[in-house]
Amino acid sequence: MSINSQKSESAVLEVNNLSVDFVSSEHTVHAVKNLSFSISKGQTLAIVGESGSGKSVTSLSIMRLVENGGGIITSGQMLFTANKKPRVDLVKLSSRDLRKIRGADMAMIFQEPMTSLNPVFTVGEQIAESIRLHQGLSNSDAMAEALRMLDQVRIPEAKSVIKRYPHQLSGGMRQRVMIAMGLACKPSLLIADEPTTALDVTIQAQILQLIRELQKEMQMAVIFITHDMGVVAEVADRVLVMYKGEKVEENIATEIFNNPQHAYTKALLSAVPKLGSMSGKALPERFDLLVMDENQPTESNLNPEPLQPLYNKPPILEVKNLKTYFDIHSGFLGLNKKRVHAVEKVNFSLYEQETLAIVGESGCGKSTTGRSLLRLIQSQGGQILFKGQDVNSLSKNEMQKIRRDIQFIFQDPYASLDPRQTVGFSIMEPLLIHKVASGKQANERVQWLLEKVGLSGDMAQRYPHEFSGGQRQRICIARALALNPKIVIADESVSALDVSIQAQIVNLLMDLQQEFGISYLFISHDMAVVERISHRIAVMYLGQIVEIGSRQAIFENPQHPYTKKLIEAVPIADPERRHLDRKLLTGEIPSPIRKIGDEPIVEPLIQIAENHYVAKHSIGVYSPNSANPT
Repeated sequence: MSINSQKSESAVLEVNNLSVDFVSSEHTVHAVKNLSFSISKGQTLAIVGESGSGKSVTSLSIMRLVENGGGIITSGQMLFTANKKPRVDLVKLSSRDLRKIRGADMAMIFQEPMTSLNPVFTVGEQIAESIRLHQGLSNSDAMAEALRMLDQVRIPEAKSVIKRYPHQLSGGMRQRVMIAMGLACKPSLLIADEPTTALDVTIQAQILQLIRELQKEMQMAVIFITHDMGVVAEVADRVLVMYKGEKVEENIATEIFNNPQHAYTKALLSAVPKLGSMSGKALPERFDLLVMDENQPTESNLNPEPLQPLYNKPPILEVKNLKTYFDIHSGFLGLNKKRVHAVEKVNFSLYEQETLAIVGESGCGKSTTGRSLLRLIQSQGGQILFKGQDVNSLSKNEMQKIRRDIQFIFQDPYASLDPRQTVGFSIMEPLLIHKVASGKQANERVQWLLEKVGLSGDMAQRYPHEFSGGQRQRICIARALALNPKIVIADESVSALDVSIQAQIVNLLMDLQQEFGISYLFISHDMAVVERISHRIAVMYLGQIVEIGSRQAIFENPQHPYTKKLIEAVPIADPERRHLDRKLLTGEIPSPIRKIGDEPIVEPLIQIAENHYVAKHSIGVYSPNSANPT
């Protein structure tokens, strides 16, 4: 039996000639064309491809949710067999029958947790609801099971988190809640649509391991939708490659990686950023751009000499002893009893033409640090100096002028775009607010920006829901670049993008840095991209910077144990290395929540080499060269 036509009575899901269209008054989009595959108990099938290739539409079609977004299944079968239940054709099932299957026999982990979680219910209530509906447990037993699932996906202070609302959690935390919800009823088929996109590498590695363990225990079939070929190498038994709505190649994982047949598959693998590729190089380097087309040869772009940061001039941004915390109100009177120490006395400087990356686990304080700089979150201490001006002392009008020079690219693109406005208006809005351009000039600028980030100018008239997750992220990047800012704070700005577009966006950011001298604060969990784009790197853990230095120092000579674990946890795009002992971080992450008055110990940073500082507790011997890094 061939791998492309693996059909048997043991198949949990068998898809035959599936076609899905999106029809509007102007045109019809053939999102999926004659797609066939099958998956058996205990198997993991990875579906990969670029943004817009049809992989997410495929997953939504299996769940019969594609109709909610305007999709129409025009032909095909989807034969599903749950444990000890008769085979059914999902295409023909009624809404009532589908509700019995969804969440119980078949579950899905969605790409954007903020749009999937209900903002008016606590995360515990949402997990428990699914358990009550499908397992018939009492309210108390369902909440106890929900708490166990939160513990299982390694959420610290799970007893506290279970009572919180989605907006009170970081992006990575929300994604872990979605994973707990998807696994709660132990389904026969789990569909995971970019489930680790928002997670840092250490949590990603543990979540992948958790899914594998539960899969082995329950003989659960898993369909993994992802653009991360490192993740594919870690989890997939088989790989299905999609391009423009069609299957172009399918095989076992080792064959796909070692002996790809289709030109598109070869180009996709060649575009994967590889950790260690920058060894011995002092400055960032652009990615090679590959033509993702089976009829064209691949070719690399020109690679001009990158800019040197202006370390001989005063920094454009200085952060001194920044401190941000959140009080947790509890009890009948809402008294403050506990406090989240999100950022603890953080010090760093950002220079003109420099890219400083901030890396660390979800909840470590890196996003809170970025938001504190623009007063999107109010800090409780320290100084934020932009060109010598203390941001915390500025009036509302003065702060608006600062925001023209400092722009933010948010982590969740769907939540940061107005669903009632066209994307063209969202990009144009900063130009109008700051009176930079209007009318024809503003429209031309919008079209230029869309083309710069790999979209078509005529897409300006569409709405956010008409784009894929990766396309929405590119729109957010275009909006941030509209005002030609001096500093861009990019919070996971390329995490939702497939590898080919990711390479284009990273190169675009570097091109703009070269052309306009922009400085980037690059917040990311993707260590392979960080290695490529950054001049310096700051590693955060529990709200504190534990190591900061040049890219070479951090990747080629890491000193802090946590930095070493971060690098060790990066998935490698080689399925034959998935079983190697990688010494992952284990156990509970210490919680940043403390009782009021119980202040954390802030470890001083010790200089161990030129421009390389490490937290004192990791050195072993105290050094008198304690200093705030610049």
